Amino acid sequence: MSFFPDSIASKLPNTGTSVFAVMTSLAREHGAINLSQGFPDFPVSPELIKRVHEAMKKGCNQYAPMPGLMELREMIAGKTRTLYGASYEPETEITVTAGATQALFTAITAFVKDEDEVIVFEPAYDSYAPAIRLNGGMPIPFRMKPPHFRIDWEEVKRLVSSRTRMIIINSPHNPSGTVLQSEDMEQLDKLTANSGIIVLSDEVYEHILFEGQVHQSVCRYPALVERSLVVCSFGKTFHATGWKTGYCVAPEILMKEFRKTHQFMVFAANTPVQHALAGYLKDPAHYEGLGPFYQKKRDFFLQALQGSRFKAVPAGGTYFQLLDYSDISEEEEMDFARRLVREHKVAAVPVSSFYSKPENQRILRFCFAKSEETLEKAANILCKI
Repeated sequence: MSFFPDSIASKLPNTGTSVFAVMTSLAREHGAINLSQGFPDFPVSPELIKRVHEAMKKGCNQYAPMPGLMELREMIAGKTRTLYGASYEPETEITVTAGATQALFTAITAFVKDEDEVIVFEPAYDSYAPAIRLNGGMPIPFRMKPPHFRIDWEEVKRLVSSRTRMIIINSPHNPSGTVLQSEDMEQLDKLTANSGIIVLSDEVYEHILFEGQVHQSVCRYPALVERSLVVCSFGKTFHATGWKTGYCVAPEILMKEFRKTHQFMVFAANTPVQHALAGYLKDPAHYEGLGPFYQKKRDFFLQALQGSRFKAVPAGGTYFQLLDYSDISEEEEMDFARRLVREHKVAAVPVSSFYSKPENQRILRFCFAKSEETLEKAANILCKI
C-alpha cells in the first residue's frame, strides 16, 4: 500500500515520463537503433576531453562562482558580440547553467506567476508547458502545421491578452527543423513592443543551420534584446549532451531575477567543464563548421532513405528529420513508433508528443546526430517497411 493521501495532489496530474526517456527505454529493451533521443553516438573532441581532465588534475573540482566562471562568461560575451553584434556584460548579464533545460526552467520560474499566460508554439519541446504549469501559469498554444510549420503572426496577435507574461520561441526548431526568418523576428518585435511581455528564446541549435541560412538570434535585434532571455547549449554544440552545460544571456534587469532563482536551483554548473570550455571557445572553428557537418549527415540519411515509403518533411536546421509514414500505416503515432521499435528495431519520437492536444499527423522525428554507419543501418531497415 503506497502513502499518497488525498491531501497530496499532483502538481502535474496529466504529465508522465518524458517521451524521450520512454522511447530510449524501449530502444534499450528491444535492442533497437536509437534515433529518438537527441544525442550523438560519435566521440566528443579529444582536445575538449583533455581540457576537462587537465582542469580536474589542477584541482578545479569545487564550486564555480554562482553565475559561472568569469573566463567562460567573457568568452560567451565575445562569441555573442562577434556572431550577433550584441554586447552583454559578463559580470551582470551572462549566467552559466547546468544545461539549457535548467536555464529554460529557471527563466520561467523567475518571471511566471499565478494565472500568467505564456504563448508556446507547438509542436514544442516538452519541458516548456510543465515548467509553466508548475509556476502557476497557463500555456497558451499556437499550433504550427506540417509540412512547413510556419507562424501566422496575425493569429498569434489574437492570443495576446492582458495576462500574457511571456512568449517562448525556438529556432532552429525542435522537432520540425524550421528556422525563423528575419520577418518573423520583426513581427515578434512589433507584437511585444511596449507590452511588458518577456521573450524567452531557446537557441540551443544556433549553429546547426543548412543551405547557408543565417541564424536569426534575438541578439541581432536591439529592441528585442531589451526584453529577452536567450538560452544556448554547449552540450548540443560540442556533442557532449551528458555534460549538461549551457548558458543564458539577458539584460541586467532580467538577469538579476534569473540569478535569484538559479542560485537556489543548482547554485553553479560543472566547474572542470567550464574551465575546459573557456579555453576551447578561443578557436571559433570548433563551432563554425557545425552547419555543413550536420547538413552532410542529414543528406546522407535522406539519400539512404531513397526508395522507402517514408516522406521527408523539409528541415532547415537542428539535427532532427521528420518523416511522414502516411503511405505505410494509419496507426496513431505512438502506436506506430512502438511497433517500429518492437518489430523493426528502430526508435523514433512521435511528433504528436510535442502538442498539448495530440493529433495523428502520422509523422515521426528521427535524430541524425549519428555516425554514418548507424544512419545507414537504420535507413536500410526503414526502406524495407
